[in-house]
Amino acid sequence: ALASNAGNLLPADFSWGAFKRVLGLQSPEEAIAEGGSGAAINFWLYLRNSAIFATITTAGQVFFSAMAAYAFSRLRWPGRNVVFALFLATMMVPPIFTALPNFLMIKNLGLLNTFAGMTLPFVFMTPFAIFFLRQFFLSMSREVEEAAMLDGAKHLRIFFQIVIPNAAAPLATLALLTFIGQWNEYFWPLLVGQDESVRVLTVGLGVFKSQSPQGAPDWTGLMAGTLVAALPIFILFIAFGKRVVNSIGFSGIK
Repeated sequence: ALASNAGNLLPADFSWGAFKRVLGLQSPEEAIAEGGSGAAINFWLYLRNSAIFATITTAGQVFFSAMAAYAFSRLRWPGRNVVFALFLATMMVPPIFTALPNFLMIKNLGLLNTFAGMTLPFVFMTPFAIFFLRQFFLSMSREVEEAAMLDGAKHLRIFFQIVIPNAAAPLATLALLTFIGQWNEYFWPLLVGQDESVRVLTVGLGVFKSQSPQGAPDWTGLMAGTLVAALPIFILFIAFGKRVVNSIGFSGIK
């Protein structure tokens, strides 16, 4: 009996019905007729919200992490290595420990159910991002910087006109890794972005699963939505995966 009912990776009868339900191309009545639950999901709105959330946090993290990495690698100041070690030590603190203080801060600022409240805890630097960029900045030659200083260039000009252009590859890699991580973020958007106007895809799919007008969740619709939601980051990783691997390997070797 077990051999005669073995599973298969490929569906026995492929149907576009689940994708139509998730993408809003089918009415609830048609969905129920095809075996769906009648649950609704505003997929395109959630897709837009995920793109906004991931883009803002990625841009902020890359920019501020690059500035911090420059200070930890190219500038000389007392206690630099000690401060950097302490900063790296924060990686051992689980993010869940900071969830409640961050939530109370966002609530007191009146930023619940806003993109500002969702992105604020993520938009600044992270220890991994600083370590990643610092390793690359340490490998850069100082001759060009010293020549620029002799010509009167200040640190801000050196950072934007010399360091950043020469660090395009690791910056792009960090942006890709950060974007993928923020696209998949679930807990924080669930905590502070309950309103549908700012709801992201990960949270939206969870809400879609919990809606069961006909009793059972629409599992085929949920799987179709999960597949479509994963396509953007899958395409990005396929397109830039080799650069990610090479940059991580280079940044780990000084």
